[in-house]
Formats: sequence, C-alpha cells, structure tokens
Amino acid sequence: MNRALSKSLLAVALLAACDNPKSSPAPAPAPSPSPAQQEPAGTPPAKAPPAAAGKAEIGAWGFDAKGMDATTKPGDSFWQYANGTWVKTTKIPADKSNYGMFTALADKSDERTKAIIEGAKATGAGDEQKIADTYKSFMDEAAIEKKGWEPIKAKLEAIGKVTDAAGVVQKFAEASRQLDSNPFATIVTQDEKNPEAHIANLGQGGLGLPDKDMYDTSKKQFDKVREGYKKYLTTMLEYVGTPDAAKRAAAVYALEEKLAAVHWSRVQNRDPVKTYNKLTVAELEKLAPSVDWKPWLAAVGLGKETAINVNQPSAIAGTAKLVKSEPVAVWRDYLTVRLVGDAAPFLSKKFVDARFEMYGKTLSGTPQNQERWKRGVDLVTGSLGEAVGKIYVAKHFTAATKARADELVKNLLVAMGHRLDGLTWMSAATKAKAKEKLATYNPKIGFPKKWRDYSALKIVAGDVVGNAERTSEFEYNRALAKLGKPVDRDEWLMTPMTVNAYYNPVLNEIVFPAAILQPPFFDPNADDAINYGGIGAVIGHEISHGFDDQGSQYDARGALRNWWTKDDEAKFKAATKKLVEQYNTYCPFPGQCVKGDLTLGENIADLAGLTVAYEAYKLSLGGKPAPVLDGMTGDQRFFLGWAQVWRRLYRDAELQNRLVTDPHSPSEFRTSVVRNLDTWYGAFKVDGKEKLFLAPDQRVKIW
Repeated sequence: MNRALSKSLLAVALLAACDNPKSSPAPAPAPSPSPAQQEPAGTPPAKAPPAAAGKAEIGAWGFDAKGMDATTKPGDSFWQYANGTWVKTTKIPADKSNYGMFTALADKSDERTKAIIEGAKATGAGDEQKIADTYKSFMDEAAIEKKGWEPIKAKLEAIGKVTDAAGVVQKFAEASRQLDSNPFATIVTQDEKNPEAHIANLGQGGLGLPDKDMYDTSKKQFDKVREGYKKYLTTMLEYVGTPDAAKRAAAVYALEEKLAAVHWSRVQNRDPVKTYNKLTVAELEKLAPSVDWKPWLAAVGLGKETAINVNQPSAIAGTAKLVKSEPVAVWRDYLTVRLVGDAAPFLSKKFVDARFEMYGKTLSGTPQNQERWKRGVDLVTGSLGEAVGKIYVAKHFTAATKARADELVKNLLVAMGHRLDGLTWMSAATKAKAKEKLATYNPKIGFPKKWRDYSALKIVAGDVVGNAERTSEFEYNRALAKLGKPVDRDEWLMTPMTVNAYYNPVLNEIVFPAAILQPPFFDPNADDAINYGGIGAVIGHEISHGFDDQGSQYDARGALRNWWTKDDEAKFKAATKKLVEQYNTYCPFPGQCVKGDLTLGENIADLAGLTVAYEAYKLSLGGKPAPVLDGMTGDQRFFLGWAQVWRRLYRDAELQNRLVTDPHSPSEFRTSVVRNLDTWYGAFKVDGKEKLFLAPDQRVKIW
C-alpha cells in the first residue's frame, strides 16, 4: 500500500543504479554548471585532499587481505582470488536473501537510522512527531493484532459491490494512488523528448509474481514459486472470509497468466524509444476501446491532460480486452488479493507471515523475516525519508568527506573526457556531441540542496494502515502536482541513508547518497588505489550510464534524441553485441544463465566505469609511480578494490529470481569484467592458459 516503499517499473526506467536499492522524477532554466562541469575535458584532475592521518577501517590500507584465496590464480577466477576466504567463511544472515558489502553497509545505515527514529522528539508537531508516530504505531504489535483485518474491511466491502467492467476500471483508478500492483500503472515523469516538461505515463502492471517469465510453465526453476503463489492467493482469500477460496484463487491465477501473456518483457521495456508513445486521449481510446478512458483519467487525476505516454501500447490494449472479457467476479477476487497483499505488512501476524512465506521464503529462499524494528525503519524511511535524512546527514556525513568525494567526482569526469578524446572508433562529429553531454553532467553528492516538505502529510498515531494509505496518497498527489510546472532539478530519488548511486538520463545527473561514501567503497584513510577501485569505479559506473545502450540515446539536455552518426552507431552496437555474448556464457546454474541483453546497460557501465576509474587513478599520481604496499603494486590494489566491493553471497532461489528480474549481473560476473582490461592482464601477469583469459581482439572496449 505504501507507494514510497516500492519502485514502479516506470520509475526504474528513469534511472540506472549501481546496484538494487532497498527502494520521478517544464520551462525552467538549466542550473548553472558546477565548477566540475565547467572544466574542459583536457584539464588535469584536481589533486584530491590528502588522506586523513588515521588508520584505514579495513585492513592496513583499505583492503581485507584475509578474505583472499591466494591458492586461486587471479586469471582463473579473480572474484575467488580476491574474495575466496570471505566467501567460504561468511554466512548469509537468516533474515536476508543475499549478503555482501552493500548489505553490510546498509545494515550499518539502518542501525544509525534506527537511533535517529527512536530519538525523534514527539513535540506535537513537525517532522519528528511524524517520524515518531509512524514508527511507534508500526511497532505496537498488540494494537495491530487486536484490529486484525478490520482496517481494510470497508474497502473490501466496496470491492464486493462492483458489478461490471466499468466498476473494475474505477477500482483500478482508486488503487492507482495506493497499490503497488495495478494493471493500469500511472506515474508522472519528465517528458523524455521534452525534458523541461512533465508528462503522465500509463504502463503495464498488476502481476503478483515479479516477472512474466515466472508464469511460464516451461521455466521449471520456478515450479515451487508458482505453487507457492497459488497457495498464497488461497490463503489471503481465506483470511478475509472468502468462500471456496482455493477455487477462486485458481481463477485469479489464471487471470494473471493472461495478463502476463500480454505484458512486455524486461528487455523490451529497456528500449526508451519503443516505450515512448505519446497519445492523445482519442488515440488512447482507439488503441484500447474496451475501456472508457475519460472516467478513468478523471479518477486518477489526469482529466485535464490532453496527452499521455503509453509505455507498452499492446500490453495496455491486451489488458483492456481482459477487463471486458474476463468475469467480473474474478476481477473482484483479483482486486481483493491485491488489496490484502499490499496491506498485509500492516495487518495482524498471520497476514505478515503469509506474505513473508511467499515473498521471503518461497521466492527468495530467506528463512526468517526481519526483526520488526528493521521493517519499521524501512517504513519510516520510505514514508519520511528526507526528514530522517536531514538528521542523518548532520550526524554522519562530514564536510571533509563531501569535499573529498567532490574532488573524486571531478577527477572521474576529467578522466572520462580523456577517454572520449582518445577514442579511435568514433567520428569527430559524434565525439563533439559526447563531450558536450559530458560537460553538462550535474553531480549530486551526499544530500539534497533543499529538503522535502512533509507538512501536507497527515500521520495519525495508532493508525498504521491509514498512515500507509495517506503516505501513498501524499506521494501520488505530489507527483500529479508537477504537471504543468517547472522541473525541480534539485530533487533526489534516493535518501541520504541509501547505500547506492544512480544516473538519471533526463536530468543528466549522477547522484551519490551519503551512506555509500563509506568503507569499503570510500575511506579517506585508505590507499588511493583502493578508493579509486571502489568508489571511483562506482562514480565511473554512473558517469558511464550516460553512454550505455540506453543513456547514449539522450542528448546533452536530457532529451531522447539520436545524436550519433549511422556509422558510429553501428560500431557502438557491434561492440555492445560482443558484451551481450560474453555475459550470456555466465551460467550460475545448469541451463540458467545471465541474460546479456537484460544486463547490458549495467555491464557497459561496469566496463567503462572501471576503465575510467583506472585512468583517473593514474592521473591522480601526477606521473609518479605508485608505492608498493605489502608486496602489492598500485595496479593490483586498484583491481582488488573493485573486487572487494562485489563480495556477495546469494541464496539459490534469490539468484534464480535475479537472473530474470535484475538488470545487474551477479556479483561474481561483475568482478570478471576485468578480463576486458589490458591493464589487469599486466597487473596480475595473466596469460593464455587461464580461464578468464581473452585474446586481445576479443576484449570488449567501448569507452
């Protein structure tokens, strides 16, 4: 029910993060470029402030050497060589589907956030009161248990009164403000072809399983997931007193199979040109005549809009046909399970347990649910993230860290400029456009310039479900209010407590929240080689997203517009095809491999980001040789810094899930991108006898 706790597929399309977050962005002038943006591409990098005179948090110089497996040759498995002992000795916590450097740092961030939330002053007004009331209401299990499912009873009764297809569509419209899973998903974003304006989007949605492929019975790895989901549907209907629950759940599942059949795949949804289909209301009515769209548009708050972007036209048309062709009784049960499922985290224990049994144990293989305080922290940060973030930054993010991160970003942008200058495969005309785009990058470091205003959000002590509903409504209305107004270029899509980073193509910005600027990604006391291999490569990754297969379709002002010559575009696609083929060969399970076309954008960003970070590291040395530390050269430490970031273990079910849903490759194979860099071969003396070896002409080089 809490829209702030999830990310719509439509929202995900707007940004490229370096890893999955634990969680959209008229005529406004472009912001003045920062000093980093004003530097021409050939400018030498600024010298970063000297590392603080203290001990590195990890190891002697920022790397956990005890976690290595020196018995493995770097050229056979660089991930195992750098991380093998850590992999062997680390256990995934019982409440997690995977565990690694991102999750360990997220745990640290959650502990800090918990202290902030529990210390929030209940003053009777203001954000701290809302923080305190949201958290305490959720933590009062006795009161929640006593209410059972009473908080959603009135809405369920209203669903029971739906008698025709028009009523079904009306419920979709009402749910748009509160449900995460809606067959007609609506969101307001920047107009990708006119990024100074906002536009409403209509996209596919409404599946209870994470991906359409999971409904495909030929995908045997998901047999248990399908059976578990059918059981979950039955349980949720039983818990709210539905007669013949098993039979009716089967009908709901069959309906979802039909929805899945008309949906676009994740690979199709990666194409920003194909998902941009700006239609007038008349054109929408012609596309999907089975639905009366004017009442729906009015109900979702878009009655005054003359055009809407339809992301997946055939899927919307197919869904509209199902609204009319499928029995209203089945749609009522479908709406019921969607409502109960979304509300379940805020209802009594049996609902919480049933949802976790499906989405925790069955889908991801996680043995036990998170402690309630952790779920409470997620709820508060999803609802009042910047209110908490303001306090977090004051307590845990120093000016010195921000200054050093600013310099690192500046150096990476300069290094990217050098890479563009040195490209031999790109024509001067396209190169000029690429450098123009790089010059307009807007880096955001640590926290927003201005904090979000939550004064219109009503939080009521003791009303957990109501608070979740009102938070969703608040976020939805906030998005609607952007229509017709200038774009806010200072807005953030992640909280400062988030251990992640992202690139947003329509704003041409790279964003690094405060929480990721910590070890093992960044440590002011660590060796520069480790910092450049860690946070430097993350920064390079986000910079490179502007030039991956998706980001490269947006120009210097963020507009979806082709700025390539045909010849250069053909060369670029040929190189990316080689990367797709390379990653298609990585198979964590027999017959279950990485989807090179799904993960292409992230793989390009890993490859280019690491390449740019290496150049930035070399430039930072100012022509002097790097010191040798504990027998490790600077180049070796740089690549070890990269590998350390990707220490991660997955439960089998979670990894199988990610292979079809995650645009990021599994961490082991993200580490293996080093096999495309000539400098890695030299650093570790890798020859043709080792497993990761690629002949020079087979190494993918793009940026």
